[in-house]
Amino acid sequence: MIKEILFELPSPYREPMQIHGYRFGRGDKSVCIVGSMRGNEIQQLYICSQLVHMLQQFEKRGMLVKGNEILILPSVNHFSMNIGKRFWAMDNSDVNRMYPGYSEGETTQRIAAGVFDRVQGYRYGIQFPSFYMPGDFIPHVRMMDTGFQSSSLANLFGLPYVLIRKPRPYDTGTLNYNWQIWDTNAFSVYTKETDRIDEDSAHMAIVSVLRFLSRMGIIKYNCHSGFIASIIQDEELQSIQCPCAGIFQRLKKPGDSVSFGEEMANILHPLEGNVIGHIYSPSDGIVFFAHSSPLINEHTTAFRIIRRLHG
Repeated sequence: MIKEILFELPSPYREPMQIHGYRFGRGDKSVCIVGSMRGNEIQQLYICSQLVHMLQQFEKRGMLVKGNEILILPSVNHFSMNIGKRFWAMDNSDVNRMYPGYSEGETTQRIAAGVFDRVQGYRYGIQFPSFYMPGDFIPHVRMMDTGFQSSSLANLFGLPYVLIRKPRPYDTGTLNYNWQIWDTNAFSVYTKETDRIDEDSAHMAIVSVLRFLSRMGIIKYNCHSGFIASIIQDEELQSIQCPCAGIFQRLKKPGDSVSFGEEMANILHPLEGNVIGHIYSPSDGIVFFAHSSPLINEHTTAFRIIRRLHG
């Protein structure tokens, strides 16, 4: 393993911000793995740290296939993580909306440019991002429909679902989108949590990456075959909004089956404690995403369910 500084940003009041990379093996630029890009992505940081630890052991045991290089960036924005902020503290901008970056631009544009210069050119790119809304997911692989994506490759992770979504204008500044445009097969792996560690879904994600690397002939690793993934389009997911604001009492979690008319959550009055609203399933399906914050606003998406997969 080689630990190196991939990008350094001077700071007038603190030590320089250094983004570290961990290289394993030598040869073709096979796979790059990127962890937390936002300051609250603790789960993503943890997953990458465990991958660094495991690949270090694999390298010592000769389990890396010759002619392949693996690069891992566990954290891109630990400055924000150190002060408990999700985005860049000075201007609240998001590093993962700044790619491919601009080396003469604003701070987050310069960070994105420095990172993209080092992660570009790999055959496969794996990112552990987080969703813009607080909530839990079924672990899945997400890809953007840019015309360069390959759902058959995404299947090799062995996770239950592969979600393909059409990119929106703001997606063009993400690492995943730019990786694909610059000829890298890019995959976003979503797990259950973001700002806290969930051991079960973290382990599931770690094994899925090792499974993918094994199936692509990059490492020698024996593992169970995992799931045969269901390929779903983003428009197949049905969003369920909250009818009123209050305390969110969730009754269903990701992976649960729901029937038409089944109660999924209660909304409690924040001062008086009585139930002021209910959320019912509009169709048969499987819960794919569920709001997790204890408070919820009116018209906020509380659940997203997969329709027509059973029943």
